[in-house]
Amino acid sequence: MNLSPEFIERTRNLLGEKEMDAFLKALDTDSPVSIRMNRTKCAEVPEQSKRVPWSGSGYYLESRPTFTFDPLFHAGCYYVQEASSMIIEQAIRQYVKEPAVMLDLCAAPGGKSTLARSVLHEDSILIANEVMKNRSQVLAENLIKWGDPNVIVTNNDPSDFSSLGNVFDVILTDVPCSGEGMFRKDPVAVEEWSLENVDLCWQRQRRIIRDIWPCLKPGGLLVYSTCTYNREENEDNVAWIAKELGAEILPIEVDSGWNITGNLTGTDFPVYRFLPHHTIGEGLFMAVLRKSGEMDDEEVVERKLKKEKKGKNNKSAAPVATCPKEAKSWVQSPELYSWCLENNEVVAFPLAYQSLYEKAKQSLRILHAGITVAELKGRDFVPNHSLAMTVAKNKEAFEQAELTYEQAIAYLRKEAVVLDSTVSKGYVMLTYKQVPLGFVKNIGNRANNLYPQEWRIRSGYLPDRLIFPLG
Repeated sequence: MNLSPEFIERTRNLLGEKEMDAFLKALDTDSPVSIRMNRTKCAEVPEQSKRVPWSGSGYYLESRPTFTFDPLFHAGCYYVQEASSMIIEQAIRQYVKEPAVMLDLCAAPGGKSTLARSVLHEDSILIANEVMKNRSQVLAENLIKWGDPNVIVTNNDPSDFSSLGNVFDVILTDVPCSGEGMFRKDPVAVEEWSLENVDLCWQRQRRIIRDIWPCLKPGGLLVYSTCTYNREENEDNVAWIAKELGAEILPIEVDSGWNITGNLTGTDFPVYRFLPHHTIGEGLFMAVLRKSGEMDDEEVVERKLKKEKKGKNNKSAAPVATCPKEAKSWVQSPELYSWCLENNEVVAFPLAYQSLYEKAKQSLRILHAGITVAELKGRDFVPNHSLAMTVAKNKEAFEQAELTYEQAIAYLRKEAVVLDSTVSKGYVMLTYKQVPLGFVKNIGNRANNLYPQEWRIRSGYLPDRLIFPLG
């Protein structure tokens, strides 16, 4: 690895001579492969794996599977996520006990968003945002596949959220950084590193935090993270947030056996560093901060009322006439959602957060929200792929057809699929190993493939050896 002399000198000053030797040696080893299971879809444990100790559902794999050709990967049964970044789970579990409104500000490709949605209280709502348009599409795809309906995906600049006011209980800022922690995985990060870029990054990070800070409620939680090593983007920025914005830096409980490194700048506030010669994972930095002030009594009462309303009908929902009754039957507990027809799509959104959704639609570019249940094509309402992926679907609403591996790959390539003659005509939910993959419209001699064109497997070949984490 051809590291910049400036990077080596600066990192040696940070770590010390002895630590630096071990650090450089670790950078020359292979990068570990890890995944995190989606327990709402799959209870299996990956074969030949070891637990990521700070994650309830993360696993190290012995080798890199052929993810692209695994139907269960496309079905959202697991997410390929770097192990170090799973530490975000500990911050959420230890400090967020009640239903919360959370923003993942720099969310693409979706690892931390899917993790957050898995560990937040089930009645929480998550807004996952990405400012880059092409990356925001990937974010939407991954969250749709994860299948939780309490999600909004947006494509906005941090400053765009100011119109919402201080609505967030938790804001995760995995800010764009110089990427030093990704040197083992990304040769481009090594080539593009420069001191000038580090300076640009820490200044940009402060602008991002300053822009989003007013959107955090008094008493709310800010989780700050980077995938870099230098102090300017890490401890120095955390100290700046505490001093300039009046935040309290919070500790989290970590096991000493995890070998997480603390503050390297001689200051005494708690931060959490992942260094490759100490922990099995890539470089990561995290700090947890609380905004000064407390949630007011009126807000506490409002949350209590929302919780009491859960499961009851609400007359503020969209008029029944805008959505077909049949489509409502495709979702479990349809009374828990507001229903509307937007841009020829039937959208079901969690009723408890309808006011936030309406406010967000006025100022944010929303790519996905709740469950896109169906699309109006001519006079027909066609079930949407989002419905197949959501864990809130009514599985009894459609006939199901189990596919072989070869059929599943053909379907994911958006090729024609021929079903058994015993399968009824009409819309059919296809499954692989009993996990939903998507819909087809069965017309008898063939089935029209409804898998999203932009998500299809583009490779026309299969590797000689297929390795899957779940066998």
